[in-house]
Amino acid sequence: MTDGSEVSWLILLIKLPAQPSRHRVAAWRELRKIGALPLGQGVWTVPDVPVFAHGLARALELTEQANGQAITMRASGRGPDDAARLHALFTAARSADWAEFLADCGKFDAELAKEIRNAKFTLAELEEEEQSLERLRRWHRDLTARDVFGAPEAAEAAERLKQCTAACEDYAEKVFTALHQTSQESL
Repeated sequence: MTDGSEVSWLILLIKLPAQPSRHRVAAWRELRKIGALPLGQGVWTVPDVPVFAHGLARALELTEQANGQAITMRASGRGPDDAARLHALFTAARSADWAEFLADCGKFDAELAKEIRNAKFTLAELEEEEQSLERLRRWHRDLTARDVFGAPEAAEAAERLKQCTAACEDYAEKVFTALHQTSQESL
């Protein structure tokens, strides 16, 4: 983690043909996926660190395939205020990502609570909940990778993921207990 003052930034300028729009959307999605910060129409930035290299290369490739134009520049700002502003904008974007993640953790907990309340202790439901937990884990890993400055919500998100994991393990125990009791009762 760094305070952002000594980080250089990559500025990506992309110009794509208006039609078909799928090319603009594909490049936009790739840049959003890696956590690039939009600065204006067709202008994106990320800290110049290795974690963004593959996604930027993919966005450039998509631009080229669409017969678009792209320019990548390295920048640091004219002074400490510019660096601090970019750092703050990037961290605010990561904070928004973490807030969305935390909201999904809440939805996951609510779903587990509903299944427990309704005594829906089936292997199919357990598998569905485990898939949801795995999605949260992947998302957490991806957010952690691109949160190069350490947004304040990151620690809370890590704790919430641990709580979701424990809640899912508790639900799994309830499922297996219910399945074993049902099996014993039918004998």
